Amino acid sequence: MIKKYLVVTATMATLSALALTACGDDSGGGGQSGNAAAVDSLNVLDYYTDDPGKTQVGDMLQKCGTSIGVAKVNHESVPGPTLIQTVLQRASSKSLPDVLMLDNPDIQQIAETGALAPLGDYGINADGFAQGPVSAATYQDKLYGLQPGANTIAIFYRKSVLAKAGVQPPTTWAELRTAAKKLTSGSQYGFAFNATADYEGAWQFLPPMWTNGGDETDLKTPQVAEALQLWKDLVNDGSSSKSVVNWKQSDVNDQFIAGKAAMMLNGPWQIPSLDKAKVDFGVVPFPVNKPGQTSIAPSVARRGPYR
Repeated sequence: MIKKYLVVTATMATLSALALTACGDDSGGGGQSGNAAAVDSLNVLDYYTDDPGKTQVGDMLQKCGTSIGVAKVNHESVPGPTLIQTVLQRASSKSLPDVLMLDNPDIQQIAETGALAPLGDYGINADGFAQGPVSAATYQDKLYGLQPGANTIAIFYRKSVLAKAGVQPPTTWAELRTAAKKLTSGSQYGFAFNATADYEGAWQFLPPMWTNGGDETDLKTPQVAEALQLWKDLVNDGSSSKSVVNWKQSDVNDQFIAGKAAMMLNGPWQIPSLDKAKVDFGVVPFPVNKPGQTSIAPSVARRGPYR
């Protein structure tokens, strides 16, 4: 899937958190593992409030800490919409955790406060990392974070359901509308997505907006209006539930697993739960509105270890 923008989730380090450098050589840095022996515990703050992500990340952090002699890793997760408020409050009281996860629009703002430690102070660099994530995590020529992974979003569909209905995965908005309508039957909606009034809803709105030529810096353009109309049409004709305004991305996945949605817009972090539930699914890029357009989806870059 072609990416127009690289939306980074980077982790920020402060002081003792850099002992985690010794967890692996794939970090792209040259950490100082000698500091690890003096660290008994580490406090980590992120926004992985939902499983399986929360448990997986927690287990990874504990394993990483154990491997470098850290007895305990205190893993705290707060809801994404409250993260920045929490960070700013703790920064003002000088009570930030050792390791902090931030989204790229916020990295430079927090770094400007002086609350974050530049990774270069600890011999950590961004060698081998893509320029987009590096730029997003850099403030006044100093690097403040490295991404521990990467994901994006696309349309997941239940293969057996579409095959039974004689429906092909949509490649255009018109096909999406038609397919979603045909696949809506009984308690099953044709298409599920997240339209909450927060960062998750904004994230899921990016594919139709960007694919259609819209831009988040000007939400009054016809291109953005057409993308919003697509969401409205799917709800208004009953192809998508009115509850999309309340569903988080995890809720959308639950609907898909339960067989209450034939298609959904979601990301690869849901694949472990889909595999566990033995859902026979396929994945296709978000469809285009008009001929000649290119499907564009956001990408959030993450790569370990935490910083």
